[in-house]
Amino acid sequence: MTLNFETMSEQQIWAIANPIMDNLMDASTQLDHARHVRDFTGRLKAIVTPEYFARICQQYQAEKGYFTTRTPVAIFRRPDSAAFVWKQIFTKAPGEFVAEMVLVYRDGRYWVDHVMVF
Repeated sequence: MTLNFETMSEQQIWAIANPIMDNLMDASTQLDHARHVRDFTGRLKAIVTPEYFARICQQYQAEKGYFTTRTPVAIFRRPDSAAFVWKQIFTKAPGEFVAEMVLVYRDGRYWVDHVMVF
């Protein structure tokens, strides 16, 4: 099946992206690598090894605290992928941060091909 992100409504796309991002953030808070990478493409899984994951999570938790409020900002659509941007707040660090994720659709399901909070 071919899926075109450009033909989907914003509501449909956010309904797919938000639960995936919820899982990513909760799994990183819990330091649960297996759950964190469950929706990753093979390319991204190869980058986010258990050691890399542990180091990044410990660093952001020490510096910024934990994730709190996340507010949708924008979706950038292409036929074969969608990039999402949220405003992200942390428990310790003041100010607003950017959370972003790129989703692709392959083999009948959605996969995270990039994700970052900065």
